[in-house]
Amino acid sequence: MSAKKKFLLVVNPISGDRDKTQMLEQIQAFATHLDIDLVQYKTSGTNDYYKIKEAYDFHKPERIIIAGGDGTIKMVGEALEEEDVVFGIIPAGSANGLSIDLNLPTSLEENLEVAFQNDYMEIDMVEINGKKSLHLSDLGLNALLVKNYENGDTRGKLGYALQVINTLTESEDPFEVTIAVNGESITCIAKMVVIANSQKYGTGVTINPNGKINDGKFEIVVLKNLDLFVMGKIVTGNILLNSEDVEIISTEKAIITTSKKINFQIDGEYFGEVDRLDISILPAQMKVAVPK
Repeated sequence: MSAKKKFLLVVNPISGDRDKTQMLEQIQAFATHLDIDLVQYKTSGTNDYYKIKEAYDFHKPERIIIAGGDGTIKMVGEALEEEDVVFGIIPAGSANGLSIDLNLPTSLEENLEVAFQNDYMEIDMVEINGKKSLHLSDLGLNALLVKNYENGDTRGKLGYALQVINTLTESEDPFEVTIAVNGESITCIAKMVVIANSQKYGTGVTINPNGKINDGKFEIVVLKNLDLFVMGKIVTGNILLNSEDVEIISTEKAIITTSKKINFQIDGEYFGEVDRLDISILPAQMKVAVPK
């Protein structure tokens, strides 16, 4: 009789500010039904990166199931980047942009079918100042929103909505940005600069319409104007490519410098103020289960 398959489930118990007891019971029941030995690891915020590596080395699972948001997925992906293993994603965070880009289902039952099956895609990551970005990073207004959200008391979509008002009222002035890319140097005034490995924010808003998470390139989206008209275009998914208000540059590496220090975030996590970003693509970094 052959040995049972063993999977490692990494769960962030506090992501998305909701109780995951029922979700974990359903994941366990699904694994039991498939006769899979499911080992659980709950993140604590302390040394998770190293503890996940240890759990992988000890159990040698055939697959990693991740129940959390973009931040949890990125952390597990970084911890196990040297391993040839498929990751199954159960979206359970306040930001689930990657699951939207991968067209993962919205119901838990359908997500389990995808996460445990054999179809996968090799997705890229972007390295920015030595840190990894799976999804979307940016300078400017949205990074300020992320900072305010992290400092606020309310989690989930309501927390973001409350901070949008605060952020717009304290919105900073436009800044001068210089982008060294594809053998040329571009200088302009911007309200926000996005480094995009994919198309959409976790809210479903399309910021990079032609982005692909597995094409060996990333896009720099320069938003020169963010008045209500442009914001309306972005929110409704009608962003204008290379118009007067928006410029999109596709590349494998770039250096971005700003005239002053600007708020910066990676995949929904605030990383302080910066005035220089060294960026390069890391092709085919993660094997992620996707719908057939």
